[in-house]
Amino acid sequence: MTHYTRQSFALLLLVLTLTTLVYFPGLKGGFLFDDFPNLGDITRYGDITNWENAKQFIFNGFSGPTGRPISLATFWLTASSWVGGNAFPFKFINLLIHLLCGLLLFLVIKLLLKEYKYEQQKIIWVSLFATSMWLLHPMFVSTTLYVVQRMTQLSLLFSLLGILGYIYGRTLLISKPITAYVWMTISIGFGTILATFSKENGALLPLLILVIEFCNPDKNHKPLWQWRLVCLWLPSILITYIVLKEINFSANPWPSRNFNQVERLMSETRIITEYLFRLYVPQIEGQGLYQDGYQISRSLFNPISTIYSIIFLSILFLSAFFLRKKYPLYTLAILFFFAAHLMESTLLGLELYFEHRNYAAAIFIFLPLASGLYWLSKKIKTKLVIILSCFIVTIFSVMTLQRATLWSDTQQLKLYWAQNNPDSPRAQVDFARYLLIQGKKDQANHLLEQTIERRPDSSLLTVRLIRQKMDTGQLKLEDFDWMKSTIVHQRPEPQAALDLRYLIEQIRVDEQHRKLYSAPMIEVLQTLSHDPSTQWSDRNWQGLFLYLEGKLYLANGNHKESYHKFIQSLAIYNNAETAMAMTMEFTQVDNHAMAYIFLQEVKEKYISQALKNDHRLAFMFNNLNSKLERDLGYQQ
Repeated sequence: MTHYTRQSFALLLLVLTLTTLVYFPGLKGGFLFDDFPNLGDITRYGDITNWENAKQFIFNGFSGPTGRPISLATFWLTASSWVGGNAFPFKFINLLIHLLCGLLLFLVIKLLLKEYKYEQQKIIWVSLFATSMWLLHPMFVSTTLYVVQRMTQLSLLFSLLGILGYIYGRTLLISKPITAYVWMTISIGFGTILATFSKENGALLPLLILVIEFCNPDKNHKPLWQWRLVCLWLPSILITYIVLKEINFSANPWPSRNFNQVERLMSETRIITEYLFRLYVPQIEGQGLYQDGYQISRSLFNPISTIYSIIFLSILFLSAFFLRKKYPLYTLAILFFFAAHLMESTLLGLELYFEHRNYAAAIFIFLPLASGLYWLSKKIKTKLVIILSCFIVTIFSVMTLQRATLWSDTQQLKLYWAQNNPDSPRAQVDFARYLLIQGKKDQANHLLEQTIERRPDSSLLTVRLIRQKMDTGQLKLEDFDWMKSTIVHQRPEPQAALDLRYLIEQIRVDEQHRKLYSAPMIEVLQTLSHDPSTQWSDRNWQGLFLYLEGKLYLANGNHKESYHKFIQSLAIYNNAETAMAMTMEFTQVDNHAMAYIFLQEVKEKYISQALKNDHRLAFMFNNLNSKLERDLGYQQ
């Protein structure tokens, strides 16, 4: 090991230590938002120490097409802390993964620059500085300290391992070609599989390696074109085809979104531009996780920054090709950034803005800056450049420390976001919840009413206002008329569904609420389910409305009407778990006879479905059937 190498690893260890120190305050923070639906099933299947129960959790994920079992398996390792509501072990593991990604990134850049034929001293400088910028950048606090984003971290971790193995194998092409191809093939294969089953954008790994290969200035010792075709080009074409298959320029391809695909593409040009700006001009804390208030581009000139962003990104993209031979690191940084955003920032109907989408995309983004500083050190005194570099690292560290400190207090963090996102329905709902805790119920209602004026498209705000008024004893019958006339023109939101369920339960369990509010609530549900011209006409929503109607009829003693609503709802849901839940609804009101009749109607179909997907559920069907037969036999 050379003097330069020993020195570089010593400095890297210092940077890793510094990263640990600036992140450490944030480990005290709690769970947030998507942590709860993604990790809540840890205890659903019973004893968390039982491997059979663990498998149910690990292999029944719903966050993406793959289920992300590798990520879920790592969450299960600290399942006991989830039960206790302690987020520290989860966040600590996230921090360790961040540090490990930083170490791998350093090794990747070193090997990459060596393969690009850079001199040893420049390799050390550029590798260390670029890695330091990425490790200490405040933007990635929201990835590292947001527990569920371990999925993003693990996807990058396995991608880096794949890239590292690929580049190492490539260095052996001349001396040991067979070994080289084995290394490269295994690295891409396993790296892609492991990254994808952590989070789906890991499937971009062959495309990202193709970008690295394209930017390599050494064109004399390439892998065989046949190998590149099979291992790089075909997977890249396949994943691009899968994304392009989602093209749908209809007026309303995603009923739960307040934008269509064209608007999403235009908005993403502004967002990608903002990402790039924030990477080079960081901020301590922006709008955080509340991005549902982000301004949508309705045309090329509304807002005007849309056309400016399109022009900027087009120039940036074209310049990467024109400058490839002279500045390969610049080309690599730009093309890798764009390629890594292919899945999450283009055609898919995901939410518009999330910082974590840059976690992998930005791993090479600081290479041009690092290379520029090295060039500057040859023009002026080296000590001045070292001081400048240390100053940049210090600024990043201080900003990351401040952001991590803010993340250490979950309640204050959400209040900060709410105050910085007046047009975000979710942010204002959280703010209203805080006001209610403080006993300021009138202010909480007024806050939601003001937000509805700014965001008249949000059903979440409408349903939450009704919920708040019910919880605080301020709900009037005319509020249901307002709700019925308002919500029918609004877009469906998943969070609104949760509040609708809550409303129904509160009406069911309280006798006074049941007498006053059942009929007007049923009218609201029927208005939404009977008008096919609304955005609520999606079958899943229709199934929910029928189910909720059935629950209200059941609570009011109209078991026959409830039975019909459940059957209609189940025809839409077509789900064994829902069939079981509906059967149990009748047992909860002691109508075992109707529960038995309902079970006989649905069990043949859904027991076979359960046997394919969930043996435990099939057992529950049979067990319930036997229990009902015993109960009915006893009663007779």
